[in-house]
Amino acid sequence: MNLTIHRGTQEIGGSCVELRTNNTRLLIDFGIPLVTPQKHSFDIKLLNHKSIEDLRKSKILPDIQGLYKNDQKGIDAILLSHSHLDHYGFLKYVNPDIPIYLSEGAKQLIDVSDIFIPFKAGGLNVTVMHKKRKLTIGDFVITPHLVDHSAFDALAFLIEADGKRVFYSGDFRGHGRKGVLFERMTEHPPEDIDCLIMEGSMLGRSKQRYENENEVQKRIEEILKVSDTITFLFASSQNIDRIVSAYKACRRTHSIFVIDIYTAFILDKLRTVSEHIPQFNWKNVRVKFLASHADAMVKHGYRDLLYTYNRRKIDMFEIDRKKDKILMLARDNSVFPSIIKKLTKPKGATIIYSMWEGYLSETFKKYCAEKGIAIEQVHTSGHAPLDDLQAFAHAIDPTVLIPIHTFHGDRFHDLFENVKTLEDDETFTI
Repeated sequence: MNLTIHRGTQEIGGSCVELRTNNTRLLIDFGIPLVTPQKHSFDIKLLNHKSIEDLRKSKILPDIQGLYKNDQKGIDAILLSHSHLDHYGFLKYVNPDIPIYLSEGAKQLIDVSDIFIPFKAGGLNVTVMHKKRKLTIGDFVITPHLVDHSAFDALAFLIEADGKRVFYSGDFRGHGRKGVLFERMTEHPPEDIDCLIMEGSMLGRSKQRYENENEVQKRIEEILKVSDTITFLFASSQNIDRIVSAYKACRRTHSIFVIDIYTAFILDKLRTVSEHIPQFNWKNVRVKFLASHADAMVKHGYRDLLYTYNRRKIDMFEIDRKKDKILMLARDNSVFPSIIKKLTKPKGATIIYSMWEGYLSETFKKYCAEKGIAIEQVHTSGHAPLDDLQAFAHAIDPTVLIPIHTFHGDRFHDLFENVKTLEDDETFTI
C-alpha cells in the first residue's frame, strides 16, 4: 500500500491524503488551505471565476490525476472525516462519479452550509457511513470511528489493504462533550497498526486557559450570573458542543438564549443524529430573524419551516427590554454594529469570545473599546493538546507515525516514537 499526502505535511488545513494499491485509489479529505505557501492567510476569493486548470497550474488545487470534473475518473472514493472547510471545501471540483463517504452529521452540516454560505460544495455524490460498520471499496476495508472534535459527528478511519493496517486520526481531542470516545480509544485501541497518520494542530500553541468544555460552560454561567445588561456569545453555530454549553448555562441562570435562523436550522437538521441537541422550541431559546437568512430559507423551499420558527421569534425591541437576561449568539463582526445600534445603552455589555483568537481583529477590539463593550475569551480548542496526542500515539503504538495537519511536523521526532516525516506529494510505501 502506498501513501501520498498531497497537502498537510507542513500546514494546518487543506488536508488531502491518498492511499493506493495496485487496483484501488482512495482519497481522505479534500479541504481548502488555511494559509498560502508563505504562511499568509489564504483568501478564498482567489477561487472566484477560476477554472480547475487555472487552480491546478497555480498549485491551489493539488495536481491529482483522475480526481477532477474534467478528468476521466481515476479515484475510486473519497472519505470525509468531518465538515470543516479545510477538510471538505474542494469537493466542489471533484468528478461527480467519485463517491464521497461521510457521517450523517457531516452530510447535514454541509447541506445547511450550502444554503446559507456563499462558498458551496454543490451537489455531491454522497453515501452516509455508519460508525464501526466496515465498508469495502475495491481493495480497501474501512472502519469509521466516531471521535471527539469541535466538528459534529467527526470520524477517524481504520483502513486495511494489502495485509497492512492504517489509522487516520482526523481532527480529534479528548476534552469535549464526547471525551469518553478518546478514553475508549486509548483504553481499547485498534491493534497491529502499521501506520498512524496523526494530526498535531496544537503543537506550537500556548496552553489553553480553559482545558475542557465543562470549564467553558461554567465560565459562561459565571458571566451571566453577574451581568446586568446584554451578553453576546461569539461562536460557530456548527460547534454543537459550544451551543450546548451556552444553552445549559442559560438554563442554569434563567437566561434567554437568542439564536438566529441559521443556527435554528442547523439544530433542527441534526435532530436525526442526536435527540439531545437543543432545539429552537426548547425552554429558554428564542430566534432572531435576519433578512438574509430568511431569504435563503425561502429560496431553498423552506418557507413553511420559517413560519414554524416564527413562533419563537424575538425582535430587537424585546431583546433590548430584557437585555439583562439575554445571551445572544453572534458570529459576524460586520453585522454586530447594526445590532448595537438598536440597543439603548450598550455600554457595559460583554462579548464572550468563544472562537480561535486569531479571528479576533484589532479593528474589532478597537470598535468594542470605543463602545464600552468588554471582550472576554472563553474557549477551548477542537484539537488535542500535546499530552493527549502522546497518550493517543502511545496507545495506538504504530510501526510508523506520520504527522499531518501541523506547522510543526519537525517536532514530532522529539515528542513521539517511530516518526517518519514526509513532504507534500512524497510517496511512502507502507
